[in-house]
Amino acid sequence: MFARLNVNIDHVATVRQARRAAEPSVVAAAMICEQAGADGITVHLRGDRRHIQDRDLADLRRVVTTYLNVEMAATEEMMRIAAEVHPDAVTLVAERPGEVTTEGGLDVVANFEAVRACVGRLRDHGIIASLFVDPENEQLEAARAAGAHQVELCTAAYAEATQPPAGFHPETQARIGHELDRLRRAAALAAGYGLRVAAGHGLTCRNVVAVASIPEIEEFNIGHNIIARAVLVGLDRAVHEMIDSIRRGRSARA
Repeated sequence: MFARLNVNIDHVATVRQARRAAEPSVVAAAMICEQAGADGITVHLRGDRRHIQDRDLADLRRVVTTYLNVEMAATEEMMRIAAEVHPDAVTLVAERPGEVTTEGGLDVVANFEAVRACVGRLRDHGIIASLFVDPENEQLEAARAAGAHQVELCTAAYAEATQPPAGFHPETQARIGHELDRLRRAAALAAGYGLRVAAGHGLTCRNVVAVASIPEIEEFNIGHNIIARAVLVGLDRAVHEMIDSIRRGRSARA
């Protein structure tokens, strides 16, 4: 089974917001990604609105023809916005003011009642409810109990282990293998619970191949590496390169 790729276009908006300008357009970026073969578009509407803005969600909902996944915190404000925009999926994420990027998975165990209430509201509106979690058994069990449709496994620890120069050192191979095993076990457990399984955070064309070999992972949400590569080679080519890497991982498993 081929794994889907949703391209996170947050950092197109980051460039735009640096000048509070009209360009680059997130709508144009979404259209290029879809035309290049992406299976969906992901954006994160943060509470501080540092990149994606409310108006972007409305614009993207009108033009995205594949699949629109919106990452957001489990707050009353965000649930109201989700109900108004009605994306195909909402991924509930942890969010801390001042963080450079999302720093880890949502602690579903510690915030169970709030998460379950948000999942219920998303379900009531016919929106797929996904939870961005660390690959830990207790978080997966809580995600199932909360009624989520899907979990997105946080690949940050694995991705950090693979980054140069550390990722090139023989002594780091054990750590990389350990993190891959965590992802494999978590994906199998989540699928066994009847949850759809996605993955993302810090993945690149190089390190995604091994993760794509995990059969239970149906979807990848990848942004920074694609947008960074696009600065050099163009967005169309950057999307194609990531799709090719994911397919190599799937082929290696076959």
